[in-house]
Amino acid sequence: MKKKIAASRWYRLIPVVFITYSLAYLDRANFGFGAAGGMAKDLHITPAMSSLLASLFFLGYFFFQIPGVYYAANKSTKKLIFWSLILWGLFATATGLIKDVKILIVIRFMLGVVESAIFPSMLILLSRWFTRTERSRANTYLIFGNPVTVLWMSVVSGYLINALGWRWMFILEGAPAIVWAFFWWRLVDDKPADAKWLTSDEKQLLQDALQKEQQGIKPVRNYIMAFKSKVVVLLSIQYALWSLGVYGFVIWLPSIIKAAPDMSIVKTGWLSAVPYLMAIIAMISTSYFSDKTLKRKVFVWTSLLIGAIAFYCSYLTGTGNFWLSFALLGIAGISMYIPYGPFFALITEILPANVAGVSIALINSFGALGSFAGSYFVGYLNGTTGGFGASYIFMAGSLFLSAVLTIIAVKDPVKSDKQYVDEKLTEQMK
Repeated sequence: MKKKIAASRWYRLIPVVFITYSLAYLDRANFGFGAAGGMAKDLHITPAMSSLLASLFFLGYFFFQIPGVYYAANKSTKKLIFWSLILWGLFATATGLIKDVKILIVIRFMLGVVESAIFPSMLILLSRWFTRTERSRANTYLIFGNPVTVLWMSVVSGYLINALGWRWMFILEGAPAIVWAFFWWRLVDDKPADAKWLTSDEKQLLQDALQKEQQGIKPVRNYIMAFKSKVVVLLSIQYALWSLGVYGFVIWLPSIIKAAPDMSIVKTGWLSAVPYLMAIIAMISTSYFSDKTLKRKVFVWTSLLIGAIAFYCSYLTGTGNFWLSFALLGIAGISMYIPYGPFFALITEILPANVAGVSIALINSFGALGSFAGSYFVGYLNGTTGGFGASYIFMAGSLFLSAVLTIIAVKDPVKSDKQYVDEKLTEQMK
């Protein structure tokens, strides 16, 4: 089946969604470099205020995600992301122009609002274009926008701040989203049925494959019932704890590295990029084996557990050995990125299609709360303790609990297409 479905989907859609999510991630993650590169000093931002500003993005992200995804699932993902691209590009560019920290508070919150539905809407889009045996890889290529962006952004931002200052970094990294919006509008279709580049037979074949996947899943009457289900509740808490570690790491890694002796902003950029380069390689391998075996759960909880252990070992290492501590932080960062593809493939496979989109939005909203907590409390702990040990323990504990909840929430492995067909044939013969 996989060989017969149009291969053109991969090179027509994946590069576009990758670039779009990459631009979204760029405009949320470069705040850490701005703070480390002079913004905090120029705007008289205290450590406590810096933590609040880093985390305000996720507060806006949390409150407006479900309404946005509801529109994407029932109206048009294409339209939603088009206007979001333009708006977040404007807000991101404006960050480089402000002179009052009060305006920055509004901008950070509004960035979260306009970006809130991007990721779950993209997952909805991919679930309409790729089958179960392809979905982990498709999701991973989307999520590559996260580590790949931080990889090059870490290097480029260091040079931009060094050469032009933090203001021009925000302006030059925010404007491309506005231009890209028009490419997005031209290149993307909401559903296979709308695509002029697919033949009628290719559209039908893909539609049949996607409908077959839903035959073994009982529909849920409404969104409220889905939100009350045990698996959605547990995965929401699990993803919140996971995101707490991820964004505590992403936002504050530049500051952690910059605090090392004789560390320039350019060196900080290069070193910050290393964990994301390794994460890209690990994510490709994991998504391949996840689709090959159709095992999702084991790839998620084991990776999160390794991340928790790495953070704890980095805490034990302390500040006496920078390079060992940095290596352990790198392992933690890689381990937190590995499970994304299998995790979001799992959600679309265990929930009925009529509520999967908004359920993903709920889970991702709780992830935003975790991101808010991670961004704020990691910065707060770093500022109040004068070191990074307490935040390492904080992130280690959150990842450990996330691993445990993964084991509890998902009881049975997802059946492969072959297993499902064999079972149906056996039932019919009886």
